[in-house]
Amino acid sequence: MNTARHHTVRLSETVVLIDAAFLNFVITDVKRHFEHRLNRTLRDIDFPALCVYLALDAGLSEGEKEVQFLLVYDRHSARLRHCHPSDLKTELNGVAFQSAYGEFSFVGVPSEEVVSREELYLDLLSLVSDSADVKKIVVVSFDEEYGEKVTTALNEVKNKAIVQLRMSEPESALNYGWEMLAFSVMQALGIRADEL
Repeated sequence: MNTARHHTVRLSETVVLIDAAFLNFVITDVKRHFEHRLNRTLRDIDFPALCVYLALDAGLSEGEKEVQFLLVYDRHSARLRHCHPSDLKTELNGVAFQSAYGEFSFVGVPSEEVVSREELYLDLLSLVSDSADVKKIVVVSFDEEYGEKVTTALNEVKNKAIVQLRMSEPESALNYGWEMLAFSVMQALGIRADEL
């Protein structure tokens, strides 16, 4: 793997590491479930708005300086489903927007043929965890595929604030915080609390 390329990325104080395949899985699942349950079509997701909800759920406070989103994807997950913008290669790579929480910047990180999405995700997690620049890590990983490896890695990280956004309660005690990912996705899809 060409790791030299990764070292050129300057990491922000807050890094949100997202497995795009997992986000696609969750969005599709939540949308299908609630469209059936509520008997109505749900809107597509404004991706920057979803990122603000994720930041809120991860406990970021207003006026954060820079929040960097690293979106790991493979050829099956290069587009975010039911999201605008959605293309991780052309629309969401190297762009940024201002929010009440600071500047949100996006980097699409493709897994090449030689390295799997899981390996790349764990590799980046290690890089972010070891970086002196990073103070807070927000993790959206594919638990069903490699969750135990992420838990093991995060339990060993020292001196950083960590929040994992996940779809189920952890089975064992964690040395870091976690929140339910579904709430951010539901909000972004336009599901109201009074409908539940």
